Amino acid sequence: MDLSVALGKIRLKNPLICASSEATITAAGIRAAIDAGAGAVIAKSVNESPDAARQLSTADYVLLNDHWRVAPWNSPNRRDASLFCRSGLAQIPLQEWLVMLAELDRYAQEKNCIVAGSITVAQAEPAADIAANMQALGLRWIELNLSAPHGREAQAVTQVTAESAVRDYVRRVRDRVTLPLAVKLTSQADDPLALARVAIEEGADMLVLTGRVQGFMPDIETQKPILGSWGAIGGGWALPASLYWVSKCWRNVSREIPILGTNGARSADDVLRFILSGARAVELASAVITTGPQVFTEMISDLERYCERKQVGRLDELVGKAADQALTYGELPVIERANYPWEK
Repeated sequence: MDLSVALGKIRLKNPLICASSEATITAAGIRAAIDAGAGAVIAKSVNESPDAARQLSTADYVLLNDHWRVAPWNSPNRRDASLFCRSGLAQIPLQEWLVMLAELDRYAQEKNCIVAGSITVAQAEPAADIAANMQALGLRWIELNLSAPHGREAQAVTQVTAESAVRDYVRRVRDRVTLPLAVKLTSQADDPLALARVAIEEGADMLVLTGRVQGFMPDIETQKPILGSWGAIGGGWALPASLYWVSKCWRNVSREIPILGTNGARSADDVLRFILSGARAVELASAVITTGPQVFTEMISDLERYCERKQVGRLDELVGKAADQALTYGELPVIERANYPWEK
């Protein structure tokens, strides 16, 4: 079977992408994801603001179990836990970081993999400058992250929720680079699909849906906030919401522009759910942080077994298959029943 997927000008050997996170904040972490078989690796984000890098010094991370209590990092169920955290950007000087990424991408080419640069935006024009620098150094792919949930609390990063702002950020970057450009969008906007349309109009080659959300969680024993503040949260519970926007984008925005799914995938089964909803590839962060890069090796084997069992020759055959069969509420048939389940 063929696990490779087409993302416009890019073709990945499999649909598994190591997302930008603390797992990709060092050369060793990026190299480990490459060696484990990831189709691509998105490096930890950067921007022009020193404050964004300083935020990493106040970052904190916990796992929350099904009862919203802090779980140990060595818990046997850690992959199923929700990751609740504050984060920051890479603290290596920007130019040194970008040179390192270019070297890692040359290593990745030997493994049929790609290392992409990621920009978590503060201001539009500096983001365009960083993108141009990435291209000049030889990187082959850029992700423009407009979805950073910490942008609701921090001054050094921005979560972009207005169509006019998406237009400005994407246009400025597109004017400076010819590289494949993925634009990561939030669902915390009045109309995420409108943001997707604007990003495509301004030259996005791929869409990434959707970024994590802000959260707040008290500890009922101490009666204080976990992490001492607000944070960003993601977990398996987010999967249906992420698939909603992926499927709606597939059905209503564009089938030509590849969608990369993210937020909620914890297994190869979840990756398949993203693909059936319209995604061509899936970015994974929490599963890598909690389990390690070997999660890619495991998921590749699981995807191969699924394809063999279901007699799927190419994963591309499955893109949007479930979304295409979804009925609108107006198309649903009448259900004849004597009573509702809770009345039995």
